[in-house]
Amino acid sequence: MSDIAVPDGRALDGRAIGKRGQATRRKLLDATAELLESHGVRDLRVVDITRSVGTSPATYYQYFRDVEEAVLVLADEVGAAEVMPLAALLDAPWSGPDGLRDARELTTRFVEMWDTHRAVLRTRNLAAQEGDQRFREIRNRTNRPFIEGFAEQVRRGQAAGVVADELSPLAAAAALVALIERMAAFHGDLRALGIDRDDVVETTARICWQTVGGAA
Repeated sequence: MSDIAVPDGRALDGRAIGKRGQATRRKLLDATAELLESHGVRDLRVVDITRSVGTSPATYYQYFRDVEEAVLVLADEVGAAEVMPLAALLDAPWSGPDGLRDARELTTRFVEMWDTHRAVLRTRNLAAQEGDQRFREIRNRTNRPFIEGFAEQVRRGQAAGVVADELSPLAAAAALVALIERMAAFHGDLRALGIDRDDVVETTARICWQTVGGAA
């Protein structure tokens, strides 16, 4: 994370910070995440964040250069903490009922991840789409394990003769990750169409499972 912010154990000036400083830094990050629910990153001010935790802007600037840097840290934390356990569900072949079970679990937990960290992930994606290379790198790094895992699933299906050789493993994988992410991000909006969360999870899981050769 050296290209994003200073390490957790250091202030911006390079000084080591103790437990109290670590706790303050954590409060500022948590407050940033909470306020993102009601503010866009460009509308969120440092003073809003520090006021919510009872400290000063000067304290904030000991740890972060600006609001965007705190959001970068939050986005990176989500990737580090949430992604690898989820991506591990792609290690075993998704064939037969066990494959569908794993597809369903991955989709369920991906939706849960978005529900828990929606403001941070939404901000990450919007900034990436607008061309911010820092957020784009975090998004790519977060999604890469899923793309690689799905690509390997497609290759297994092709080796078993149940997936067409014409299907590009990486292109198919990127499409599946985009599908899961999009459905996780906007599943709440689909209620107006009569599509509930369980429908989103089951249908998305089955599309992924069938694409990699789990079922015809």
